Amino acid sequence: MHAGRLWTRIVDEVAADFPDVKTDYLHVDAATIFMVTAPERFDVIVTDNLFGDILTDLAAAITGGIGLAASANLDVSRTHPSMFEPVHGSAPDIAGQGIANPVGQIWSAAMMLEHLGEGEAAAAIVKAIEQVLAEDKLRTRDLGGKADTVACGKAIAALLA
Repeated sequence: MHAGRLWTRIVDEVAADFPDVKTDYLHVDAATIFMVTAPERFDVIVTDNLFGDILTDLAAAITGGIGLAASANLDVSRTHPSMFEPVHGSAPDIAGQGIANPVGQIWSAAMMLEHLGEGEAAAAIVKAIEQVLAEDKLRTRDLGGKADTVACGKAIAALLA
């Protein structure tokens, strides 16, 4: 696979400048196994979009649900834009039904604020998310609750007002 060789080459080149950072190569099937059996093994995963999508969906599922998972594609050089989005994307299969969990999207905004140097605002959002998730009545269906998208989102927003 050409993309795999590209990532391997780039990681090896960059790793040479950071000898204290441990790197490892895994095929995606092995990565999925270790993600379930030894998640502490991972800090950062560098991969192409196809395998990244598979791995982020798995990570979201084993950590509580895909509706909670935020993601960031960072340009740490800050010369190009970074992108922040929930792992689940637009969830077209449930669009308009009011059952989507808004936490992944809101948490993505917190990650963006952190990246932009607004750590206090980011921390306030994360704290509000944690408070809302602690209340059973405000959990969305994917988390075993009955709250709809708007109710959950409004509850988080109210804590930030």
